[in-house]
Amino acid sequence: MTPHPIAPVTLPGTEHWARKGEVNLFLWHKAVPSGRRKGTVLFVHGSSMASQPTFDLQVPGRPYSSVMDWFVTQGFDTWCVDMEGYGRSDKHREAAANIADGADDLTAATDAITRLTGAEAFLVYGISSGALRAAAFAERHPERVAKLALDAFVWTGEGSPTLAERRKKLDAFRAMKRRSIDKAFVYSIFERDHPGTAATDVIDAFAEAILALDESMPTGTYVDMCAHLPLTDPAKLTMPTLIMRGEYDGIASMDDLLKFFAALPHPAKQFTVMQGISHASFQQKNYLMVYHILKSFFEQPEAVYTGA
Repeated sequence: MTPHPIAPVTLPGTEHWARKGEVNLFLWHKAVPSGRRKGTVLFVHGSSMASQPTFDLQVPGRPYSSVMDWFVTQGFDTWCVDMEGYGRSDKHREAAANIADGADDLTAATDAITRLTGAEAFLVYGISSGALRAAAFAERHPERVAKLALDAFVWTGEGSPTLAERRKKLDAFRAMKRRSIDKAFVYSIFERDHPGTAATDVIDAFAEAILALDESMPTGTYVDMCAHLPLTDPAKLTMPTLIMRGEYDGIASMDDLLKFFAALPHPAKQFTVMQGISHASFQQKNYLMVYHILKSFFEQPEAVYTGA
């Protein structure tokens, strides 16, 4: 893979807000300076961190630590959104913040982005429970999803060591609306599957960015992933879809994902195993490889001959 130049400065971003009924949702936008975008990427975060720490993480000496910065330099507009209960979005309601709620959030977010930019079809990337949120949104609004990338995704949960451990605390998660997090918890994300896949300074920066926004997280997605899978019907994902699985990721077994992949209806589907990656792809040592995989999928030309 051709090396990428180090970004001389952090690229500027702008904050926006979407409304979901009475709820304010925070949007973060980094735009192509020329205004001539190849497409509009919407990044969807997971259960235990808000959007900016995940997708716009700045780490000194780490080239393009921010995936948003990198995709802007490749010609894409980039957006991320804090789900209700996370980051800078509203936290005042006793909302479950489960997968279905996340699909509602993405509907409100894309409504706002369309009003602001005119974009109507999005290149959607979701990670972990964010992949489940992205898939639920794509089922509801296939017309808004040009391509769908599901990273650290889980379908039925069968054979998942991560979820087997998490289910031991299911009753506790059901009994509370939010769970506390700290630096040790963030480290556990990187230690549970295969220690060493992420650099210590990156984990430290990630933890600092997460904890600057949140000291606790909603339990809704944890309950969904432990008790309510499957939440996604692959037959309803009618757009080109990419399944991204880290070599060491314990959130889903390979068999679970391959069965899901086989059931996807669109012929322009892809399955990739990312070497040396555990769960949090953009914070791994091999993060530039992840960027390359995602960009290649988003830029793949449409088929000229379809067999029709």
